[in-house]
Amino acid sequence: MNEILADDELVRWISDIRSQPAEAPPLDVNRLRAARVRAAGPSLPVVRDLSVAGDHPVKVRFYRPNERPLPLIVYVHGGAFIFGDLDSHDRTCRRLAVEANAAVLAVHYRRAPENPAPAAIYDVVAALKWAIRPAAILGGIVGSPALAGDSAGGLIALLAARQLVAAGVGLSGLLLVCPNADLTLSQPSVQQKGSGWGLDAAALAWSLQQWVPDMDAERLETWSPLHAMFSGLPPTVIATAEHDPLRDEGTALAQKLNAAATEVHHIRHPGLVHGFLSLDTVSPTALEAGNNLMRKFGSVIRGDHD
Repeated sequence: MNEILADDELVRWISDIRSQPAEAPPLDVNRLRAARVRAAGPSLPVVRDLSVAGDHPVKVRFYRPNERPLPLIVYVHGGAFIFGDLDSHDRTCRRLAVEANAAVLAVHYRRAPENPAPAAIYDVVAALKWAIRPAAILGGIVGSPALAGDSAGGLIALLAARQLVAAGVGLSGLLLVCPNADLTLSQPSVQQKGSGWGLDAAALAWSLQQWVPDMDAERLETWSPLHAMFSGLPPTVIATAEHDPLRDEGTALAQKLNAAATEVHHIRHPGLVHGFLSLDTVSPTALEAGNNLMRKFGSVIRGDHD
């Protein structure tokens, strides 16, 4: 089994991970949600916290890299369905706005275990529908909106896209970075990379149980993409990482969507790990890979890709 990492900085990061015992489930949700000091992202002329009204108001954060008319990307953060927020992915969203040259709307969806599926999906759908209504508050937005997400956020973004497409809402693209796609955790990479690579398989299984409690066949077909039907999705960019327990389900998802006549761009990242998008301050290779991925998605949603 290949264990070569992309650069020396990532080797040191993984060594530090392996020097600490993995947290055994049940996880300490409050600890995972605790505020942390994080490196700042690029400075932008517009960063604004807003709220989407409704039965369950949704907090969002809007980013604009310039005042020109721009496409809109609605971003769904990762965090194993139970943690992560507008601050945890602030730097990622700032980078996405710059590299994709797009306005970005980050969504702070309701999280498990207090709010299992489909609450997060409903929040993302509500935020996107709100964003595409004529509203001067967002400034000039052109074209159909796009959806993007990492890890658990990738799964939520994909399921939200399915609802939006079924409701007749046009989307320009989907970006799914190291997404959850098989809630049975039965793909080989879960066993191969499920310990010592930054995402622990036991913790992952526990988190999935919080998001979809008492999972039966019906819930599996509803919330697990590899066990569900998809059609009519927009052009989709799927990023996988070599040393990620979710690698094989991301690959299988790319194959499944391609077979359903979706335009799929599957980008593999050798030597990288799960969550590399937010490891830009750790690994130069992760930084370059993330920037390239964001630029690629910008070209896809503008329709100027190969």
